[in-house]
Amino acid sequence: MASNVKEEKSDEAGRNILISHDRLYKIDQLRERNIGKYLPLPQLVAVGDQSSGKSSLLETVTGIPFPRGQELCTRYATQITHRRDNDSFISISIISGPQALAEHKVHVETYYRQVNDTAQLQAEFADILDEVNTRMGIRTPNSPEGQHTFSEDVLKIEKCGPNEDYLTVIDVPGIFRTTTEGITTEKDKSMVLDMVIKYIKDPRTIILAVLPCNVDVATQEILALAEKYDKKGERTLGVLTKPDLVKERSAKASVCALVRGKRKPLNLGYYIVRNRGGDDDEDDSELFKREDMFRQEPWRDLPDGQVGVGALRERLQDLLGEITDQAFPIIRTEIRDMLAETQSALDTLGASRKTDREQRQYLATVAGKFQGLMRAAVDADYSCNKAFDDGELRLITTIVNHTEWFDRTFRRSSQTYQFLKQTELTDDDEVFEEPSALEKIDTAAFPELIRLVVDDWSTEPPMHGIMAWIETIHHDFRGITLGTVSPAMLSSAFRGQSVKWGAITKQYVSLAILAVHRFIIKALQKVCHCQVVLQRLFAALVAQLLASYESALEQAMLLVEVETQRKPYTLNHYFNSNMQKVRGLRMRDQMGSGVPGSPSLGLVIPVKDIAGKIKNKSNAEYMREEIHDTLRAYYKVAGKRFVDYIYYLAVDHCLLSGPDSPLLLFSEKWVLELDDKRLASIAGENQQITNRRAKLEKKVQDLKEAIDIL
Repeated sequence: MASNVKEEKSDEAGRNILISHDRLYKIDQLRERNIGKYLPLPQLVAVGDQSSGKSSLLETVTGIPFPRGQELCTRYATQITHRRDNDSFISISIISGPQALAEHKVHVETYYRQVNDTAQLQAEFADILDEVNTRMGIRTPNSPEGQHTFSEDVLKIEKCGPNEDYLTVIDVPGIFRTTTEGITTEKDKSMVLDMVIKYIKDPRTIILAVLPCNVDVATQEILALAEKYDKKGERTLGVLTKPDLVKERSAKASVCALVRGKRKPLNLGYYIVRNRGGDDDEDDSELFKREDMFRQEPWRDLPDGQVGVGALRERLQDLLGEITDQAFPIIRTEIRDMLAETQSALDTLGASRKTDREQRQYLATVAGKFQGLMRAAVDADYSCNKAFDDGELRLITTIVNHTEWFDRTFRRSSQTYQFLKQTELTDDDEVFEEPSALEKIDTAAFPELIRLVVDDWSTEPPMHGIMAWIETIHHDFRGITLGTVSPAMLSSAFRGQSVKWGAITKQYVSLAILAVHRFIIKALQKVCHCQVVLQRLFAALVAQLLASYESALEQAMLLVEVETQRKPYTLNHYFNSNMQKVRGLRMRDQMGSGVPGSPSLGLVIPVKDIAGKIKNKSNAEYMREEIHDTLRAYYKVAGKRFVDYIYYLAVDHCLLSGPDSPLLLFSEKWVLELDDKRLASIAGENQQITNRRAKLEKKVQDLKEAIDIL
């Protein structure tokens, strides 16, 4: 069936608006696919009380001959569409409700009937409605097995023909205040009210408020609802029915005042029509007779454009065309934006994870992304991924900063007693600089690490009085010697001077562990967007991560023990060089003042006077100085070696690049080695995610179809 597109002009509100029948048809197609549950669609919705004459009005406007004496159609919304087509026919189908289950959706949407004309429809309509009620599960006298009194499904009646002008009107069940025993309940009353509100609250809905003339409009609940959801009255059009039932002159005057806009004015105004009676036919002559009353007082003085079915129908066509043409480009944009957002939300869930294969593939993909991010973080290749805009992911930079802090803190504060200063030594190690401010990491953010790492980053400065302390050691360890330092004495002194090495080292390794742990968590958050999987994955990894961190600390503490508890020993020539330098400075200090020489020679002392300049010392004094100088020289050598070893063997090997590094734990290999049960416990979808995925997939499918339609 070919659809002819007709372009008209509407000069409503003083401007020309292109009305496209093709656009109206497309909007109806969107409505049939329940796109209206995602965003508001342009529509005309007739609402009113059950006794307002709403269904009779729709019959009069649309020409669809609903069966008399039945209220079957008022149990659900009815969409009546007129569409121009080369062929003449009337089709009847069902649009499932927005919350319909898949089984019910298939059950109702497979229903379809077609008749040739209104005469055939009138003859078969009662049977058709019985079939529709049965499909929807509506409980009626003819279908007592039904489970519901009302339904969110929509009955669609489409009348096509070469002379049809495009019009779609939706009739929703009428509001009722009292229930009928055995038929309706309070739950039904609330359901109908919710259904009415769902339709009229949409900003693109034109509300056709059907108001019987024989009832005071002030008592009409539907007008109050329209005012609530259309506060400015811009979307509400009042349709006054049953004027033939108004007998009093004052009542007629009150109705005329509404039409003229002198009472409860609406931007779209009021229209007055006389509905078809139960015994009326639908031909033009009968319509002329019915509306003959409008040529009598006081109705004849009303504006012609607001009186009668013809005027109302023309106005409804214009309104529907206007709101459709105004909203059409906006709807197209909104659907595209919504599709992008929905697709993004679906992508966030990742691939489907129902089967073992899907779960393993999903988790392996996440692991691959994690390893790529990790390698870039260790190599300081921060330009490869926008994730590194987050400074907490710049792992190696953080480790370098912590290592420099460790080096400075070790040189400044690791010794128990401050060595005597030799002010003219130019070695870098003699410059005791304050370490830069350390970035504190809140261990409270990682409760799993609280018992493993330390969070006290402060260190006490070295104490003064080293010579008195050395004198005590000399007194406690001296033996029968000829002025030499015994290994036991030096070992004891070094152990005492390096007491703080363990604490400072644990601080440093703790900082490195915290940095690595924080990176792992942050990186997992970047590559695994499903919060449920993320939590399960971390729970599966945390025990092995903690074991890796503990190994790093054990390695560091082993190095502390090796350096501080073994006999001091080194092959580093720097030790002898430093010893000679210190002894030379002591000799210089003992010589005292001399005769100034040239600038290039400095202090000049005759060779014959050197022996006299050397100060005579006791054995104890000599031994204290010898212990101090030997301890100092060895401390520098051992300290440099120790700092390097802690970084390479404890931090780099155990935490960053070694085969058992926690950074290498979550990998494709780890995923492949998971058994099916454990894999499902990590990557399997729970019912909530499965349902959300199904909804998002359905929404994406619907929106893609909507874009194809538009």
